[in-house]
Amino acid sequence: MRQRERLLAEMKRMHQPSCRMNDDEFQLLSHAASACRMSIAGFLAHSALKAARDLAHTEAEIATHRDMVRELFALRRALGPIGNNLNQVATVLNSGADAPHARAVLDAVRRIAQRVEDFTQRYLETEAPTG
Repeated sequence: MRQRERLLAEMKRMHQPSCRMNDDEFQLLSHAASACRMSIAGFLAHSALKAARDLAHTEAEIATHRDMVRELFALRRALGPIGNNLNQVATVLNSGADAPHARAVLDAVRRIAQRVEDFTQRYLETEAPTG
């Protein structure tokens, strides 16, 4: 068996950062490294450096957990009052009376539904495997 060539001193990797992962994350990483016929450390280094060299693309592609949670809470806060208004409109209409603000409430429901749709689409795009 032939020994592989040693790296030049300036090419050696001297730093060894570490990160923590849960079991599912580590298993996913392990499978990905294996599929690429790389060690886990090599796969991590290659992937991280590729992302670091193209920050504009990386930043646009990755929706942070904090941003997603913030948007979900904003959507939840927006749905509360709209749900109450929709119930009031239904109560008025069921009693046989006219609900002049029904159009405004339905428009608000459509707007929040569109925000949910947009958020879901952004999330799915960021979670889709890249090829």
